[in-house]
Amino acid sequence: MLAKDTMTENPVTATELMSVAEALGLLYELDVRHLPVVRGRELVGIISDRDLRSFSEVSEDEAIDAVESARSSNVGNFMNTSPVKVDPETGIREVVELMLLHRVGAIPVADLDTGDLLGIVSYVDLLRVLQETLEPAT
Repeated sequence: MLAKDTMTENPVTATELMSVAEALGLLYELDVRHLPVVRGRELVGIISDRDLRSFSEVSEDEAIDAVESARSSNVGNFMNTSPVKVDPETGIREVVELMLLHRVGAIPVADLDTGDLLGIVSYVDLLRVLQETLEPAT
């Protein structure tokens, strides 16, 4: 099995200039933990709920400041600019090994020649594959 067989194609993305508030809204609305960051179609980074934890885990006293900061801060300031990425022909075993090695929950799938984002493989995608291989509960 290959990355292209497991990936979520055409994932929702963020841009470098998107506000942190918008990115947090997308993560919450879509119930996902990772957003690839693109410039046009080119993958330039990835942002996760972990990267934005300081905006979402605040006390009531800090909430107003956190909201204002999230509105005025850009994704480009918090994203990982060197994400681990794979091409569509990468085997799933290697994808899992990379996720474990780098301690990440998702890996973008890109055309490594052009840099264009094609999809993303998350731990949820891998759990779905595992679920399909397990015997039905009796």
